[in-house]
Amino acid sequence: MESQGPQRHAMNLSAGGLAVGMAGLLVLLKLWALLQTGALSIGASLADSGLDLLMSGGGLFAIVYAARPADEDHAFGHSAVEDIVGLFQASFITISAIVLLTAALARLASGAPPELEAEGFGLAIMLLALALTFGLVLWQRRVVAKTGNRVVAADALHYTGDLVPGLGALAALGASALWGWTWVDPVVAICAALFLLRGAFGIGRGAFDALMDRRVDPDVLTRITRLADSFPGVLGHHDLKTRRSGSRLFINLHLELDGAQTLEEAHAIGAALRRAIVALYPEADVLIHKDPVGTPRHPDDPRRQGLP
Repeated sequence: MESQGPQRHAMNLSAGGLAVGMAGLLVLLKLWALLQTGALSIGASLADSGLDLLMSGGGLFAIVYAARPADEDHAFGHSAVEDIVGLFQASFITISAIVLLTAALARLASGAPPELEAEGFGLAIMLLALALTFGLVLWQRRVVAKTGNRVVAADALHYTGDLVPGLGALAALGASALWGWTWVDPVVAICAALFLLRGAFGIGRGAFDALMDRRVDPDVLTRITRLADSFPGVLGHHDLKTRRSGSRLFINLHLELDGAQTLEEAHAIGAALRRAIVALYPEADVLIHKDPVGTPRHPDDPRRQGLP
């Protein structure tokens, strides 16, 4: 699992705290710009920043809570909070995107979208917002490079995607100021709403799959299988089971070893394979069981072999 040393944890907290502060500032700036211009495209960007504030707040909470060590009540740690927060965020994003989409379609269907006002002011605010967002993404990526924290990485990816609605708002304001094309504004808002719905679906599906203990991606299973098949001393394996909980990966595996060797030798092989898996996936929690090769299942054991 990623290092949780004091310096790395402080960097993760700094990224989470900066994201919350930046999102709050952007909400205020865009709300001001929306009141001045009446541009739905800015409203779309404002909604996105409001969601950013929610997501970053949830992410900061997840960083703090998920870092808590396992205890008597939570033997597998607290990383599942990341999935709970993610599912809540996805639901909120979906509702907001539907509201925005409805308003944009109504304005477009009116046949004569209202004239925008103070386009120059709106352009200045949006340029400032884009510059602040870009700076935040640069810092988040630096933190990810140092700590490997998955929550910060997801937040950085989300803010990178936020640059799209911001650029769309600039295009709508520019088209209105230069050519009077007010129809661009609701079209940009519709595109932004669809973008938000797509993102919400991805976040929600990932969180739901994790909460339902769905197995990890096939490429991860393939890498683990290949590693076990080629590992010295391993004569076979079965019952490979995987699941994710937040940023953590849980792996259970039964190894088939030479039953004539000592317990110490069998333990050394299993421990070495565990270290090799953790080297591939530092966030993994690996549990390996050793079986003598060729030993049949006990007739009272109802479990099947070969489960993924």
